[in-house]
Amino acid sequence: MTVRYFAGARAAAGRAEETAAAGRPLDELVVELTDRHGTRLAAVLEVASFLVDGVTCHDRRAPLPAGATIDVLPPFAGG
Repeated sequence: MTVRYFAGARAAAGRAEETAAAGRPLDELVVELTDRHGTRLAAVLEVASFLVDGVTCHDRRAPLPAGATIDVLPPFAGG
């Protein structure tokens, strides 16, 4: 699956997107991404919203489907 980073998440990860294995829950993906990119991204992931194929993810324990696109959206500021 594809993980896409936006705004502060992109800066913390140091990239716009990357791939990850599917079939596991979002909570496990967050642990993997933290292991890959460190505490700066971990801080963003703690407060981020996640979209799975454009739909807000409410069940962080449900397996993520193969081929899904996961968008990582940190809180946005401004108006």
